[in-house]
Amino acid sequence: MPRTPPDVRLIFAIRIARLFAYGSSSVILALYLAQAGLNEGQIGLLLSLTLVGDTIITLWLSTRADRLGRRRMLGAGAVLMCLAGATFALRRDFLALLVAATLGVMSPSGNEVGPFLPIEQAAMAQIVPAGARTRVFAWYNLAGSLATAFGSLAAGGLSLALLRAGFSALESYRAVLLGYAGLGLLLVGLALRLSPRIEVPRNQFGDGRPIDHLGLGRSRPIVLKMAGLFSLDAFGGGFVVQSLMAYWFHLRFGADVGLLGAIFFAANLLAAASALSAAWLAERIGLLRTMVFTHLPSNVLLIAVPWMPTLPLAIALLLLRFSISQMDVPTRQAYLMTVVMPDERSAAAGLTGTARSIGASAAPMLATPLLGNPALSGLPFLLSGALKIAYDVLLYRQLRDVPLAADQESG
Repeated sequence: MPRTPPDVRLIFAIRIARLFAYGSSSVILALYLAQAGLNEGQIGLLLSLTLVGDTIITLWLSTRADRLGRRRMLGAGAVLMCLAGATFALRRDFLALLVAATLGVMSPSGNEVGPFLPIEQAAMAQIVPAGARTRVFAWYNLAGSLATAFGSLAAGGLSLALLRAGFSALESYRAVLLGYAGLGLLLVGLALRLSPRIEVPRNQFGDGRPIDHLGLGRSRPIVLKMAGLFSLDAFGGGFVVQSLMAYWFHLRFGADVGLLGAIFFAANLLAAASALSAAWLAERIGLLRTMVFTHLPSNVLLIAVPWMPTLPLAIALLLLRFSISQMDVPTRQAYLMTVVMPDERSAAAGLTGTARSIGASAAPMLATPLLGNPALSGLPFLLSGALKIAYDVLLYRQLRDVPLAADQESG
């Protein structure tokens, strides 16, 4: 992307480092907590509270970022990410982990959590012309998926190498979490290098429009409608976050950490390719149709995964699902940035992201006990797929008649 502004390239670097960290931690997080002596109920509670805490942090920071400074809020999120990784790595008592899960930034799914995504979306929309946003967001998601893939592979490879070198499983997984904390520290430095161009210009604030305590004005109705729909989708996805899928493959087929890292490396590579193709498809059938018509078949494939009798078949179906699962992401981001006002973008992205986090937060706590029961271990996949299909149908019905307005800013 040779013509991309320097700030966009720096945002890409921040995303790559962050998603590498998320991908690495998600592969070993549930395994690490089990080695630390936690039972399945405690693991599920910690994973859910991690998402709850990320939700609160996202809402607080993103709804203030347009006014208090996007660079400042990105730096604050990076500090919380660093502290969470360090606490998980250095403490084993449940109370300390509970506090770190709630107040820190940690991703049990390998996907985006915390305030970064909404603020970065708003920052890029500020400096990228409207006609190029879907393409830039596609590359942005490609970068993140590749980083998650390599993070998953690195975590599996490092843990396996340390195990073979004589380290305990607990020590091997702890090394990954220390790396997570180090990457959080790196993000602090990268955030400070962003320029003032990513901030909202003073002449674009308000224009006499009333802005509520959530940072919304004229965009409030469409944002709240989309937030409700996204919450349903995320609740379904929370049943099969990457940590729990890795745990399921371990329990069902005895897959070791090295194989798990390779599986999710390949899965995230395919997800990256699917995100990149979204811009091409959206130009031909539209943003909303791309979001729905690619998401539906991916959820049918998800439902079928636990019915596979062998490990190779289960892996093949999972990879097929990932090959189309992320095409809705850049289109969703571009859609949202188009229908809201410039000084409401961080808040809009933060609120819809918060809705997703709230929706996802309860599901791991419900799914983890099911995984421990051989007769019910496939139920999380069925529940996830069914809820996500319901979301696709409702999304299309609710938004198909909403016109995509012209960009809300000059130029």
